[in-house]
Formats: sequence, C-alpha cells, structure tokens
Amino acid sequence: MSDSVLVIGGGVCGIQAALDLGDKGLKVKMVEREPSIGGRMALLDKVFPTNDCSICILAPKMITCFNHPNVEVLTCAEVVGVKGKAGDFKVKVRKKARYVDEDKCTGCDACTQACVLAGRIPDEWNQNFGTRGASYIPFMQAVPRVAIIDGEKCLRLTKGKCKSPCLEACLRNAIDFEQEDEVVDLEVGSIIVATGLDMYDPTPVTEYGYGRFANVIHSMEYERLINASGPTGGHITRRSDGERPKRIAYIQCVGARDVRSGHPYCCSVCCMYATKDAMLAYMHHDDTENYIFYTDLRAFGRGFDEYIKRGADEYKINYIRARPGEITEDPVTKNLFVWYDDTEGGGVKSMEVDMVVLSTAFVPPRGIEELAAVLGVELDEYDFFKASDDLLAPMDSCVPGIYIAGACTRPMDVTDAVTQGGGAADRAAQAIAQCGGKPPAKAGAGDRR
Repeated sequence: MSDSVLVIGGGVCGIQAALDLGDKGLKVKMVEREPSIGGRMALLDKVFPTNDCSICILAPKMITCFNHPNVEVLTCAEVVGVKGKAGDFKVKVRKKARYVDEDKCTGCDACTQACVLAGRIPDEWNQNFGTRGASYIPFMQAVPRVAIIDGEKCLRLTKGKCKSPCLEACLRNAIDFEQEDEVVDLEVGSIIVATGLDMYDPTPVTEYGYGRFANVIHSMEYERLINASGPTGGHITRRSDGERPKRIAYIQCVGARDVRSGHPYCCSVCCMYATKDAMLAYMHHDDTENYIFYTDLRAFGRGFDEYIKRGADEYKINYIRARPGEITEDPVTKNLFVWYDDTEGGGVKSMEVDMVVLSTAFVPPRGIEELAAVLGVELDEYDFFKASDDLLAPMDSCVPGIYIAGACTRPMDVTDAVTQGGGAADRAAQAIAQCGGKPPAKAGAGDRR
C-alpha cells in the first residue's frame, strides 16, 4: 500500500493537482516529458477573459510545485510501464539523459552561449521563429532552470567532432556526456493523467496556404510573436519582410468541425482566443484592423459573452460570419487575399490583408495511444482519454485508481483545466484513503486553488 500519487504531465492541470495533493500531506511524483514543467500555458502571452499575463500566473505555481516538500518532479521522463491496482501501482519511468547534472547546474547560460551550434538550430519552443544551440535552456522561466544538451544535434554526441567549449565554459562541471537514460521504479497508490493537448498542424488544409505563404501562421506561432519573451520581443512582424501587419485576418475552425481532418468536434475556446489575439494586436497598435472569420461564436463560459462584446466595442474587432474557401497571395507584396462567401450580404468576396492567423483545432497529445495502452485505460472516438461517466464521474477512467484531467480528456481552457486538476486530486486522495492509506487532510490556509 502506497500513500503516494503519480501525476503524469506538468502543465497547469498537473501542477494544480500536485499542489492540492501536496497540501493535503500526500507525496507526489510528477513525470513530465519536456525539460521544464509549465506545459502549453507557458507559451501564452495573456489569458482570457481577463487578459492577465499568463506566465505571471503560472510561474509562481511552477516554482511552488517544484519546491514543494511533498512533490518530486522528474523532467525529461515518460511512463513506460504500469502494473498493479488501486493502492498498489508499480510504475516504470524512463528518464532520458539530459547530459547535465541537475544538482550542479545553476542555469547561468554559459554553456548555451559557448555551444558551437548556438543560433543555428530552430527553436521549437518559439515555434521555429527563433534559434537555439545544442546546449540550451527551453525558456527564460523554465522550472527547473537547468540546461539540457540535445543528444540528436550535439556534434560531440552524434559525430564525436566537437571540441566541446561548453565543458570549459561550465564552471560548475555540470556537463556530463557520459550520462545515460535510466529507468526509475515508483510505487504509488493512485495515478492522475494530465498530459494536455497538441495543436493541429494546418499544412493539410492546402486552400489556406500554410507552409506555402510566409504570412499565413497559426495561433501558437502568433502567441510567440506577440509575447515579450518571444523571438521578436513582442513585436508582431511579417515573416516575409519583417514589417508590422496593419490588417490581420483570423480564420476559425481550421482542422476542427471538419470530417476531412478527423476532428469533427468544436474546440470550444477558439472563438475566445482569436478574440484575445485580436485585442492584443490592437493594444500594441490601435491602428491595426482585425477581422475574425467565424462559423459560430461560442462564448459559453463566465464572462465570455461580455469579452466578445468588448472586442467589438472597445477594440474595434470586425466579426464576419463566413468560412473562407481559399487564400491567395500577391507574389510581389506578399499580401494575402481571403476569399469567402458572404452569408449575410450575399456573394463571393475577397479581402486583402497583411497577415492571416489560423485558429487550429485542439487535438490529443502525441503518444496518447501508447500511454493509454500502458495504463490500460480507454480512449474515446477522437482519441482523448475517456471518462467512465461524463456527468457523474468526469475524472474517473475505466481503471480504479487512475484518474484523468484537463485537456487530454477534451478541448478546454485554462480555468476548466485547473478545476479538473483539483477535482482529480480529490479523487486520487479519496482512492488512497479507501484502500487503507493516509486520509486526505482538510484544505487550510495553504490551499492554493
């Protein structure tokens, strides 16, 4: 019998679950496959409907979670095996080599600056708008703030040719090229799965020209451009010429509500984050014209409808009920022409804009099928984790003792993900108590929900 809880996923949902469990006095093992916790929320500039700074909300939670006396965080790690039952799960976790000693590294950036490939490798964190080296720290607020060496790009590890100036630059002797992957065995009483979501790759939607037209980008790329910690310092620029776009079109339901993509469902929050993106463009430059092409405006959450109205009234956002059929490009100016059927005025029309932002579908995270097989839980028809009862037990999987929470169960916003993280923590604590383990303590002043 174990009083520990395994939390798979270190996004805001998993962090909330870990904090709630830790505050109840239960031990938590958090497994995150990326080098830092924070998840997709750490990529965002602002959150709706308040337009508060995303990382300002998230960073304190990340630090508190990592330093919590009852929480142990394993980064660069994935669950590869689960056996047992509620109250007594045996879990195998593969922890990939970071090639940096986490106990010695201070995150000083010396090795990242000394790397011979610095500035030559596309930076995935910044959606490939920026660059990094083989030795890098994912982002400024990374937790833990520890460097990692990309084993697939490092010249020493792949070809044995680099003189490794990073070794000389590191005064703490934290770099360890002899480090190897390891398998860690854990014993836990219950498991929470909070692996988040991925964004649909709009390349197959060929009519919109993503990947062909430089100034067609998707919403997460836009988030990094408008973020002050992003590759452009928060300045929205066109990929074609570096100029500021003054007319921006936002196209909804790209890859969503579309049987061709395999994602016929509504993602529920795309209307909101497109409105937020348009607001941010106007806040940066109030001469920016923003046009949102929508199928239906679905503003169902608290304050959402008022947020849409604010967008139209205060930020001069133009909402156009139409689903564009094609985007073409002027080969000289690289401006874009959005062709659409005007459902209100009638007829096919076109609009010339400087940039197009595609609001892409939320899809199940990479590797969800493999993880579901390891856990023995079910997926729904769209490959999200399936609840045993959507209404009565939305965080219970088909396996007793294993709970699911956040956007790995369905598309949702940050608020819903945090709420589900807290709910899953309560269910996991109850499961341990029912199996004869430590009963959950009552939330007190230290409750951070």
